[in-house]
Amino acid sequence: MKNYRRIFTIVIDSLGVGALPDAADYGDAGTDTLGHISQSVETFAIPNLQKLGMANLHPLKQVPAVEKPMGYFMKLREASTGKDTMTGHWEMMGLHITKPFKTFTETGFPKELLEELSARTGRTIIGNKSASGTEILEELAEEEIATGHMIVYTSADSVLQICGNEETFGLEELYRCCEIAREITMKDEWKVGRVIARPYVGKKKGEFKRTSNRHDYALKPYGRTALNVLKEAGLSVISVGKIFDIFDGEGLTESNKSKSSVHGMEQTIEIAKRDFTGLCYVNLVDFDALWGHRRDVKGYAQELERFDEKLGELLPLLGEDDLLLITADHGNDPTHTGTDHTREQVPFIAWSPSMEGCGRLEDQDTFAVIGATIAENFGLSMPEGTIGSSVLEQLL
Repeated sequence: MKNYRRIFTIVIDSLGVGALPDAADYGDAGTDTLGHISQSVETFAIPNLQKLGMANLHPLKQVPAVEKPMGYFMKLREASTGKDTMTGHWEMMGLHITKPFKTFTETGFPKELLEELSARTGRTIIGNKSASGTEILEELAEEEIATGHMIVYTSADSVLQICGNEETFGLEELYRCCEIAREITMKDEWKVGRVIARPYVGKKKGEFKRTSNRHDYALKPYGRTALNVLKEAGLSVISVGKIFDIFDGEGLTESNKSKSSVHGMEQTIEIAKRDFTGLCYVNLVDFDALWGHRRDVKGYAQELERFDEKLGELLPLLGEDDLLLITADHGNDPTHTGTDHTREQVPFIAWSPSMEGCGRLEDQDTFAVIGATIAENFGLSMPEGTIGSSVLEQLL
């Protein structure tokens, strides 16, 4: 069996392709992120995804299937419990998560959690709701500066975020409070994926700006993943976007922070011009953060079109011994109620210039086929206790 020297795995964050069989248990019956986007906008042009087989995999209103798609494709069903970013990515790399991370999007954090956090930090808490980081500062930062109170908020992800003005609250104090919050939220009933310190500067509304001194207090993966075995074998494991935060740096040899999904693709294009052996693992978060959670169908469609343009720049850079995998980590149907992720299947599209065949593969019951396929490609065994089996033999 031939082997690929470089594998590019691109996660279009939240691009679900239809409800999972248990979606109703999550309040997500009938969801379909990609399908409903296509149905809801007048124009939708994704020629490169179309060539690879996306419309063959999932019928779209404006995008016809092609007679001979370039790639292989199938749908993946999540085996783990939950529908959050960390669960999806951890499963891709082999972990089976049976306890979902907690989100507090609709309710805010429980009174008991806040009381303990307030008592241990010595700070009165304000906020306690789901909000964007810029909006919460416009609303509450002046009060925090004047009183010394502490802004605590969440989002549609499994996070607890604390704001602190660098001049009046102080970075060290902000980090201290976040470390306490991380310890408190290790309890199963309050367990969030990340606690995030959100420092900012400015003195009044209209002037507040977040700084680069953000710090994430993430959970480490519950076990060794495909990333660990790749790194231990001396291969490059290059991350782009949120991957570093999702895995708390575990199994990575290089990390690249992205300013946007377009920037993430530009970084990936530059990495494709380099000589390395191993994996480039990319998360493009804007689809989820800017459009899915905000239920902006048009914005999501336009982001997909921008991605497709950059995909058109990446494809010619891939050689005979490169493999491209395109997938997602969960759904976030912008036509659905609420602001939460949606429990959906995700696409799996695979392409290499050296592939001789193409077409539909049998759908799989776990995202973990991705990590297992990558590991087998490099002649490595997945860590003990992981799930998923390789489909490498079919990607020839």
